[in-house]
Amino acid sequence: MKYVFIVNPTAGKGNKQDGFVTAVDDYFAQNGGEYEVYYTSDKGDAMAYSNALAKTGEELRIYACGGEGTAFEVLNGVYGYKNVSLGVVPCGSANDFISYFSDKELFMDVASLIDGEELEIDIIKAGNCYAMNSCSIGMDAMVASHMSKFKKWPLVSGKMAYVLALLYTFFSRLGVKLKINIDNGKQTIEQKSLFAVVANAPYYGGGFYPTPSAEPFDQKLDFSVISTVSRPRILSLLKDYRAGTHVGYDFCKIGTALKVEVEADREVPINMDGEIIYSDHAEFEIIKKGQKLILPKTISAVWREKAGQAADTVKA
Repeated sequence: MKYVFIVNPTAGKGNKQDGFVTAVDDYFAQNGGEYEVYYTSDKGDAMAYSNALAKTGEELRIYACGGEGTAFEVLNGVYGYKNVSLGVVPCGSANDFISYFSDKELFMDVASLIDGEELEIDIIKAGNCYAMNSCSIGMDAMVASHMSKFKKWPLVSGKMAYVLALLYTFFSRLGVKLKINIDNGKQTIEQKSLFAVVANAPYYGGGFYPTPSAEPFDQKLDFSVISTVSRPRILSLLKDYRAGTHVGYDFCKIGTALKVEVEADREVPINMDGEIIYSDHAEFEIIKKGQKLILPKTISAVWREKAGQAADTVKA
């Protein structure tokens, strides 16, 4: 078994990576084992490198050390390769997917990660890409597209970057006409919407809570579609949206599905775990137990029991 740590040195302003890599070096110096630390240098590098490793057929544990974007790239590099398990080390500004499981700092504990156990999680197929956490269209995706520039500002956290991007978007053109086809016609939603979210886990945007019931191993997607409302109403909505209490409003449609197809009346940003593309059409589908995720040893038993899965432990 080889352990590979793919490190994005710029994620989260680069505040956590050096300390984590030092802890990795110290662990293997004391305990032995084969490992590698690889620093990315450009967008797409993590995907290309993880894919090249996966193709060797070697038994690997690959840890994405960065933010949502780094995890997205590594997932898309290793998906479909049964010889690879994926770990996530939250060095980014948000790392919302990991927030579902427990204290994110547990995912910085090297020994617990190396001795960690694997949980089979569902993932989202979004066109030719794969996402662990969530995909969205509309205002949310516009916010995500603006977040990247705000995260570069000094002293701006992931949560603050989201709020700044939200305010910036607030004064832009709001609402897009969407036709949403759920499970091949079992339900259709056609309306002007602020946004539509398809999720595998409950959090995004630095702690907002669009789909409170979403779990990454329940073999279904959760969706949330919010109709266009006035700007004053949007401002009052934010508190409820962060708390997950927006689900009771009549302008919010919540449900579950295996597949969601969305058509927009114009080309709009589509957000996939923070990665943005532009299109007027998107399809999202659940891939049941699509990826082996490495959980820290200190919390793995709790989540395995919740998911109804047996232990799968690999020692260095």
